[in-house]
Amino acid sequence: MKISVIGCGYLGAVHAAAMASIGHDVVGIDLDPDKIASLSAGEAPFFEPGLPEILKQGVASGRLRFTTDMSEARGAAVHFVGVGTPQKKDGYAADLTYVNAAFAELAPYLSSGDIVAGKSTVPVGTAATLTPIVESAGATLVWNPEFLREGFAVKDTIDPDRLVVGVPAGDAGETAADVLREVYAPAVAKGTPFLVTDLATSELVKVAANAFLATKISFINAMAEIAEATGADVTQLAEAIGHDVRIGRRFLGAGIGFGGGCLPKDIRAFAARAEELGRGESVGFLREVDAINLRRRERAVTLVLDALDRDVVGKRITVLGAAFKPHSDDIRDSPALDVAVRLRGLGADVVVTDPQAIENARRQHPQLTYVEDRDEALRGADAVILVTEWDEYRRDLSPEHASSLTVGRVIVDGRNGLDAAAWRAAGWTYVGMGRP
Repeated sequence: MKISVIGCGYLGAVHAAAMASIGHDVVGIDLDPDKIASLSAGEAPFFEPGLPEILKQGVASGRLRFTTDMSEARGAAVHFVGVGTPQKKDGYAADLTYVNAAFAELAPYLSSGDIVAGKSTVPVGTAATLTPIVESAGATLVWNPEFLREGFAVKDTIDPDRLVVGVPAGDAGETAADVLREVYAPAVAKGTPFLVTDLATSELVKVAANAFLATKISFINAMAEIAEATGADVTQLAEAIGHDVRIGRRFLGAGIGFGGGCLPKDIRAFAARAEELGRGESVGFLREVDAINLRRRERAVTLVLDALDRDVVGKRITVLGAAFKPHSDDIRDSPALDVAVRLRGLGADVVVTDPQAIENARRQHPQLTYVEDRDEALRGADAVILVTEWDEYRRDLSPEHASSLTVGRVIVDGRNGLDAAAWRAAGWTYVGMGRP
């Protein structure tokens, strides 16, 4: 099937390459000529495990190409739109500028019978406003939300845990659903749940899922605050309640909270949209979810201060991690960089290291010192804080080895990913989040 993918950022580039890898003829379209040049050369413009391989294979096979020319979308049976929906600069709502522009620019090249599949995370009701643009060309608009985890995006696209397609009522919607089943034929053949909903429900699915995950993370971080006040251990608490099948253990890892380009802005946009709908009280709890999440960053800084007797001026503090999560170079709303910037603002000599995100971090926060080599970053440190749980820090760094490099023996575990007993036995002052 011939497919176009409008928008070749993180979502679009992965989707285009993945669709080509399962046999489709794909053209990716984006306004950024540098991005298109990189992708056309088979080079991923960001770090994502598995993407370089399928990108190079797709380009080499001829099934995958990239262009800045929107007219190249003409003739595709399905057009996926996956442009960004950032948070508005003057509020919490989602900025639909890129979505609206993409649909307006695509419309002249649509033909009768085409399917336009929105993949961007949008406020509920967006599809209803875009439908007339698509239907005026005789095409059908559906919404097919993405559920990608950074670091696992290729797998999540090729072998998803579910597929959701929101369609309009009537024959056009049924036909569109059948076409999407063909697009995702390999996954459907494996028995992946294929859920057909109305348009509004499909828009809600992604933001509702992110709101739930954010709430679960902030819940355990709220419990960490209580644990810190009482001497309880939040890691043991999470283990105990996680055995309840109604709760489950995943996403119950207390620490410095979530970040990235999805959860923070999506829960804020969801709350803003609920206010517009006159149902702000229904998701009012998301404001507190956001507040708890941000408090944990400040708490991590306080723990460093306390461990150094409230004196960090001139102290060398090594920050392990810059990306918002491991297996990614994404620094959007990164808790790690937030902590690093706060510590520097207090007068500390902050050194940041990360396996993949240093260049992105340097562009955004050039005032920090960056060192690529982990051991060199640790050398001479008065204190260390783990903020992104890369294996290089969580599993591969022993307290004995760290002791041979640092001056001080203070480590703040912002992800509760280290063996506290082992670090303490090696003579370190170990401080966890919500742990005695």
